[in-house]
Amino acid sequence: MSNDQGPTIHASAVLIGATAVLIRGPSGAGKSRLAWDLIEAARQGALPFARLVADDRAHLAVAGGQLLVRPAATLAGLIEVRGLGIRQIAYESVAVIGLVIDVGAADAARYPGSETGTVTIGGVVLPRLAVASGLHALPLVLAILRTKPGGD
Repeated sequence: MSNDQGPTIHASAVLIGATAVLIRGPSGAGKSRLAWDLIEAARQGALPFARLVADDRAHLAVAGGQLLVRPAATLAGLIEVRGLGIRQIAYESVAVIGLVIDVGAADAARYPGSETGTVTIGGVVLPRLAVASGLHALPLVLAILRTKPGGD
Protein backbone atom coordinates (compact mmCIF):
# COMPACT_ATOMS: atom_id res chain seq x y z
CA MET A 1 0.00 0.00 0.00
CA SER A 2 1.50 3.33 -1.03
CA ASN A 3 1.52 6.29 1.30
CA ASP A 4 2.03 8.72 -1.59
CA GLN A 5 -0.62 11.36 -1.03
CA GLY A 6 0.10 13.98 -3.63
CA PRO A 7 3.22 16.04 -4.16
CA THR A 8 6.27 15.90 -1.93
CA ILE A 9 8.68 18.60 -0.83
CA HIS A 10 12.46 18.44 -0.95
CA ALA A 11 13.18 17.88 2.76
CA SER A 12 14.28 15.38 5.38
CA ALA A 13 12.64 14.65 8.73
CA VAL A 14 13.75 12.94 11.93
CA LEU A 15 11.55 11.96 14.86
CA ILE A 16 13.23 13.11 18.07
CA GLY A 17 11.38 11.94 21.15
CA ALA A 18 7.69 12.56 20.50
CA THR A 19 7.97 15.15 17.70
CA ALA A 20 9.85 15.49 14.44
CA VAL A 21 12.19 18.08 13.02
CA LEU A 22 11.62 18.98 9.38
CA ILE A 23 14.93 19.78 7.69
CA ARG A 24 14.69 22.00 4.61
CA GLY A 25 17.27 23.61 2.39
CA PRO A 26 18.79 23.71 -1.07
CA SER A 27 20.37 20.68 -2.69
CA GLY A 28 23.74 19.92 -1.09
CA ALA A 29 23.08 22.10 1.98
CA GLY A 30 23.37 19.18 4.42
CA LYS A 31 19.81 17.96 5.05
CA SER A 32 20.74 14.28 4.93
CA ARG A 33 23.92 14.91 6.92
CA LEU A 34 21.96 16.61 9.70
CA ALA A 35 19.38 13.80 9.70
CA TRP A 36 22.18 11.23 10.05
CA ASP A 37 23.93 13.31 12.73
CA LEU A 38 20.72 13.47 14.80
CA ILE A 39 20.22 9.70 14.56
CA GLU A 40 23.83 9.14 15.57
CA ALA A 41 23.50 11.63 18.45
CA ALA A 42 20.69 9.47 19.85
CA ARG A 43 22.76 6.31 19.45
CA GLN A 44 25.51 7.99 21.46
CA GLY A 45 23.11 9.12 24.20
CA ALA A 46 23.03 12.85 23.36
CA LEU A 47 19.30 12.57 22.55
CA PRO A 48 16.76 10.20 24.13
CA PHE A 49 15.51 8.86 20.77
CA ALA A 50 15.86 9.68 17.09
CA ARG A 51 14.66 7.83 14.02
CA LEU A 52 14.46 8.74 10.35
CA VAL A 53 11.07 9.67 8.96
CA ALA A 54 12.03 10.90 5.50
CA ASP A 55 15.13 11.78 3.53
CA ASP A 56 15.18 13.83 0.34
CA ARG A 57 11.41 13.77 -0.31
CA ALA A 58 8.67 14.19 2.30
CA HIS A 59 4.88 14.39 2.29
CA LEU A 60 3.31 17.04 4.51
CA ALA A 61 -0.31 17.08 5.63
CA VAL A 62 -2.30 19.03 8.21
CA ALA A 63 -4.49 17.01 10.57
CA GLY A 64 -6.11 18.24 13.76
CA GLY A 65 -4.14 21.48 13.66
CA GLN A 66 -0.82 19.64 13.50
CA LEU A 67 1.61 19.25 10.61
CA LEU A 68 2.35 15.61 9.81
CA VAL A 69 5.29 14.30 7.80
CA ARG A 70 5.58 10.98 5.97
CA PRO A 71 8.30 9.57 3.73
CA ALA A 72 7.78 9.21 0.00
CA ALA A 73 6.89 5.52 -0.44
CA THR A 74 9.75 4.79 -2.84
CA LEU A 75 12.30 6.31 -0.44
CA ALA A 76 10.97 5.03 2.92
CA GLY A 77 13.83 3.84 5.12
CA LEU A 78 16.51 5.16 2.76
CA ILE A 79 19.04 7.88 3.60
CA GLU A 80 21.97 9.28 1.68
CA VAL A 81 25.29 9.06 3.49
CA ARG A 82 27.81 11.14 1.57
CA GLY A 83 30.73 8.94 0.57
CA LEU A 84 28.70 5.72 0.96
CA GLY A 85 25.61 6.42 -1.13
CA ILE A 86 22.08 5.33 -0.26
CA ARG A 87 21.75 3.28 2.93
CA GLN A 88 18.75 1.49 4.45
CA ILE A 89 17.86 2.16 8.10
CA ALA A 90 14.88 1.89 10.46
CA TYR A 91 12.26 4.59 9.96
CA GLU A 92 8.94 5.91 11.25
CA SER A 93 6.03 6.03 8.81
CA VAL A 94 4.50 9.26 10.19
CA ALA A 95 5.35 11.94 12.76
CA VAL A 96 4.10 15.30 14.01
CA ILE A 97 6.47 18.16 13.20
CA GLY A 98 7.51 20.30 16.16
CA LEU A 99 10.46 22.22 14.70
CA VAL A 100 11.56 23.36 11.23
CA ILE A 101 15.27 23.65 10.50
CA ASP A 102 16.34 25.56 7.40
CA VAL A 103 19.94 24.69 6.51
CA GLY A 104 21.78 27.03 4.19
CA ALA A 105 19.33 29.77 5.16
CA ALA A 106 20.04 33.22 3.75
CA ASP A 107 18.31 34.86 6.73
CA ALA A 108 20.38 33.08 9.40
CA ALA A 109 21.84 35.55 11.92
CA ARG A 110 24.17 35.45 14.90
CA TYR A 111 21.39 36.89 17.04
CA PRO A 112 18.18 36.06 15.19
CA GLY A 113 15.15 38.26 15.68
CA SER A 114 11.66 37.01 16.41
CA GLU A 115 10.70 37.41 12.74
CA THR A 116 12.89 34.42 11.76
CA GLY A 117 12.00 32.26 14.77
CA THR A 118 8.73 30.87 13.40
CA VAL A 119 7.35 29.65 10.10
CA THR A 120 3.79 28.90 8.99
CA ILE A 121 3.24 25.77 6.90
CA GLY A 122 -0.28 24.78 5.91
CA GLY A 123 -1.66 27.21 8.47
CA VAL A 124 0.36 25.64 11.31
CA VAL A 125 2.81 27.97 13.09
CA LEU A 126 6.04 26.19 14.08
CA PRO A 127 9.31 27.19 15.69
CA ARG A 128 12.10 27.63 13.12
CA LEU A 129 15.87 27.49 13.29
CA ALA A 130 17.77 29.14 10.43
CA VAL A 131 21.29 27.73 9.96
CA ALA A 132 23.79 29.61 7.77
CA SER A 133 25.58 27.90 4.89
CA GLY A 134 28.77 26.21 5.99
CA LEU A 135 27.79 26.13 9.65
CA HIS A 136 27.65 22.71 11.34
CA ALA A 137 23.97 22.38 12.25
CA LEU A 138 24.05 19.61 14.88
CA PRO A 139 25.32 21.74 17.82
CA LEU A 140 22.65 24.37 17.10
CA VAL A 141 19.89 21.77 16.93
CA LEU A 142 21.06 20.15 20.17
CA ALA A 143 21.10 23.59 21.81
CA ILE A 144 17.59 24.49 20.66
CA LEU A 145 16.28 21.12 21.87
CA ARG A 146 18.03 21.26 25.26
CA THR A 147 17.85 24.91 26.30
CA LYS A 148 15.38 27.75 26.73
CA PRO A 149 15.82 31.26 25.35
CA GLY A 150 17.56 33.67 27.70
CA GLY A 151 18.22 37.38 27.77
CA ASP A 152 15.47 39.91 27.16
